[in-house]
This record gives sequence, C-alpha cells and structure tokens, in this order.
Amino acid sequence: MTLTPSTPASPAPPASPTSKILQKRPIPPPPPPRIGDARTPTSEPATTPTPPTASDERCSTEVGLTTITIRPWIDPLVDDGGHDPRSRYVEVFWLGVLGPTATWLVRRLSTGLTENPDGYTVDLAATAKMMGLSYSTGRSSPFSKALQRCTMFGLAHQTSDGLAIRRRIPTVAHRHLRRMPPEVQAEHAEWERSITSSDDIGRAHQIAIAMLDAGDDADAIERQLVAVGVSDAVAAEVADNAARL
Repeated sequence: MTLTPSTPASPAPPASPTSKILQKRPIPPPPPPRIGDARTPTSEPATTPTPPTASDERCSTEVGLTTITIRPWIDPLVDDGGHDPRSRYVEVFWLGVLGPTATWLVRRLSTGLTENPDGYTVDLAATAKMMGLSYSTGRSSPFSKALQRCTMFGLAHQTSDGLAIRRRIPTVAHRHLRRMPPEVQAEHAEWERSITSSDDIGRAHQIAIAMLDAGDDADAIERQLVAVGVSDAVAAEVADNAARL
C-alpha cells in the first residue's frame, strides 16, 4: 500500500486592519437623554432671515456702481448754525480733520446741492478725474477713501441709492481740536470768543451787500471782510447771510 504524503494546510491570511476593527466589541449606544437635560434634542426652530443693519450696507462705490444720487442731509440744528462748506472756517479747522481730498469733495458735492436743492446724480468716475484722482470700485482708491472719510466724520451718510450730504458743516468737535497744533487751537478759541460791536457788524453787512451786488460769492466776501479787519467769526456769518439773500 502506497502512502501519499499529506499536503500541509496553508496558513490563514493575516487579518486585515478592517477585520480587526470589526472583531472588536461594538461601542454601546449613548444613554437616552434625561427629561429636562439641556442636551435633549428639540425640533429646530424655523429660521427667520435677519434684516440687514446699517453696518451691513455697503457704499455704492463698493458694489460696482459709478453713478449715485446726491441728496441734502436735512438737519435743522446744523443747517441753522453751521458753516458754509466753502468758508474759511472749514478751510482752517476742518482741513486737518478731513484731509484735503475729502474737504474738496464735500465742497464740490454741497455746491451741487446749491444748484440742485432737491438732489442730483453724479458720475463718480468723472468726478474723480476732474479732481485729478484715479477711480476704482474698491475701497482702496484715494477717491473712495475720501468718500469714506466724509461718512466717518459725519458730513455724509449713505442712502439706498447714494449719499446724503450736509449743506452746512458743524463746528469742529473738541475731540478733534485736541489733536490740532497749539496755534490752530488758539485760533479757534479766539474765533469762539470774538466779540464785535453792532457798528462793526453793520459796516460788514454794507460791504457784503455791495460785493454781492457786484457779483462776488460768499467766499470772496468773507475773505475781503477779514482783510479789512472784521473778525473771522463775524466775517463768516455776514458773508453767509449775504449769500442767502
């Protein structure tokens, strides 16, 4: 009888990592939440869209628009006691706060409201070129920064289709005055406490009316009054009153 040698059994393949994981003891499910537990799942509330706030609004120059509407900012308190944007007061005391570009811009836009009291449309790209500035719809261009500064310092605010611009500029706040050079602070203090007699005011009015009849504007009238010795505050007020006639 011939014996056939037996074939040795082939070794079992090594267990794969996946099979080892499957052979582990399953993780028990978490215990059911207790009543009153803060982690007890509840049905998701219906989501209500949040209305956009003022901080969410973007300036028209940031959304690709080049034509916006300029309207007057109606503020009775400032409109009655404020300063003309083209006055010497704005040039001396607001220039260091706004910067030259924003100062010229607010002057230009407010002048448009003098000619169009109810508002008007303005081409931002064309306005920037006329001021010698480049224009882009982003926030980094000098023209866009000037618009932002007008809004930042309360001389303009955004509307649904453009900007509302102040027709009169308020007196510079003391927090801005404290950052100015000492000589400018002293000049502003002198401006505030200047007292002029009624005779001087009457003489200033006569000069202003004569210059107005000759075709001079408020800025020229104010500068001439200062040149003949009228105080800055009175010259600004008289020139402004004459321009309103």
